[in-house]
Amino acid sequence: MTHRVNGDRLWQSLLDMAQFGAIPKDGVTRLALSEEDRQARDRLRDWALEAGCSVRIDRMGNMFLRREGTRPDLAPVVTGSHVDSQPNGGRFDGIYGVLAGLEVIRTLNDRQIATERAVEVINWTNEEGARFAPAMISSGVFAGVFELEYGLSRQDAQGTSIGEALQQIGYAGEHPVGNMPIHAAFELHIEQGPILEAENIEIGVVTAAQGQRWYELEITGFSAHAGTTPMDRRRDALLGFADMVKAVNEIGKAFMPDARATVGMAQITPNSRNVVPGKVFFSVEFRHPQEAVLAQMEQRLLAAVTKVGVDGLKARAERIFQYQPIRFDSGCIDSVRQAACTLGYSHRDMISGAGHDACYLSRVAPTAMIFIPCVEGISHNELENISPEWSTAGANVLLNAILAQTHA
Repeated sequence: MTHRVNGDRLWQSLLDMAQFGAIPKDGVTRLALSEEDRQARDRLRDWALEAGCSVRIDRMGNMFLRREGTRPDLAPVVTGSHVDSQPNGGRFDGIYGVLAGLEVIRTLNDRQIATERAVEVINWTNEEGARFAPAMISSGVFAGVFELEYGLSRQDAQGTSIGEALQQIGYAGEHPVGNMPIHAAFELHIEQGPILEAENIEIGVVTAAQGQRWYELEITGFSAHAGTTPMDRRRDALLGFADMVKAVNEIGKAFMPDARATVGMAQITPNSRNVVPGKVFFSVEFRHPQEAVLAQMEQRLLAAVTKVGVDGLKARAERIFQYQPIRFDSGCIDSVRQAACTLGYSHRDMISGAGHDACYLSRVAPTAMIFIPCVEGISHNELENISPEWSTAGANVLLNAILAQTHA
């Protein structure tokens, strides 16, 4: 037997929540632990209490909304995502997964469905990493990737730490972070890419997430007068940077279709219109679902750096972050796939190109993800959008996948 959520209620909840941090073009700016985040958290807490849930907050500010099962001794099935957004971000990224989880609980209440295992909806603190770096810090602490002290000490650009910000908005909880048994975990999210919409597919069954490697690079030449320095006497760091940008793009293409290679940030010194650039500092990011391929991409990057470091230029590269590829749990994946099949939704297997809290959670619990389409693949942008039909379909799959696990 399949069950379906109240799609209209879910959609209205999304619209209501979008008022917190609302900006023009229907976007939101709701940075982690800001006043807007506090308002959204308060509303989420109130809705959870109205639905008969208990609410507990851990020391990283993660919120756990629990609908008790008939067997409190059993580990719960959890779902959720995050409430915080990017600056000038969209109104569905993250929050959709949280409110869909709440809608699952509301539907279970409406239908008076008792589950053996408790169902918990989680709001993870600072998933985006827009105010405090790194991203997914609180789910990382939960999974033991980061120490609690490290997580609480992360600071924003103004020097405010996560611990201080939690105190300021009243969400510095007392419960320990992590060491919590979980039977199964699901995260429902917009795809943040164009594939599902382009292929007219309703549900993405996420089987894995790409690994990531981040690098900081610097090319050093010599700053000189743009008007008096002959072309053949220049040590132009920007030329070396241009070669590196092209090399990074070629590395990404060499490992298509799954590879991603990006130069996302650059700082030119002295950045003056009449001075030959003497230095360029920039970032490179690689993503791929296979660790061996990431290693090959890195070797090609280092070879390109060596090649640039001639003709009077110096070049260096440092890997500053590494994130292993994730394979999600086969049992949870099967629950998602079976729910989509039974409900009659078109679906396909997918690999997530973005990082999500589910990636860290998968280290300590059987986990899977569900994607729905988003218009033109736009995300982290105020133009981000989904349809009510997509919203309902994803929540229906989530509901039935959770039910499949609550009695397992």
